[in-house]
This record gives sequence, C-alpha cells and structure tokens, in this order.
Amino acid sequence: MSDSPVDMRVPGFGHGLAEALLVEWVAGVGDRVLRGDVVAVVETDKASTEIVAERGGRVTAHCAAPGTILTSGELLYRLAADRSPHPPPSEEPVN
Repeated sequence: MSDSPVDMRVPGFGHGLAEALLVEWVAGVGDRVLRGDVVAVVETDKASTEIVAERGGRVTAHCAAPGTILTSGELLYRLAADRSPHPPPSEEPVN
C-alpha cells in the first residue's frame, strides 16, 4: 500500500557543489523503487553521481528533464511512498 505522494528533493552534492546536470532517469514514472535504488544520474563538474531513493515506493512524476541543471534542495521527483514495513513497537509489558 502507498501513502500520499512525497516530494523528493535534489540532495546536496558536497564539497561546495550546489549544482549538477541531470544526465538520465534510471527509474521511470510508474516504476517501484526500494530505498537505495538508483533513481537518476547527475553530473557535477567533478564527477558523475547516482541519486538513490531515500525510501521505497512508486515514482509518480519526474520534475526535471534530462539536460536540466539541478540545484540542491529543489524538487526532483514525486513518490507514492510505501508505509513503513516495520510497525511501531508494542508498548505492552514484557513478562
């Protein structure tokens, strides 16, 4: 089951880099991803980098096209996120 769509943002690129070029989408709209799956590939002036899913779910929209310059923190894609696979711990006393 999926919760409400979640806005997934461009992560920080580190080392003072604020921008990257979106090279390609690896996960298409409608694809299911697991946490850690590669979603997109970007290129900074120093290296090519994979952006991975921070959580599992179904990609519902791409918010940038390949060839777009991305800035850290801007909207990248939308995800119908899966509910947590682990329910919260019970508060019943242990005997």
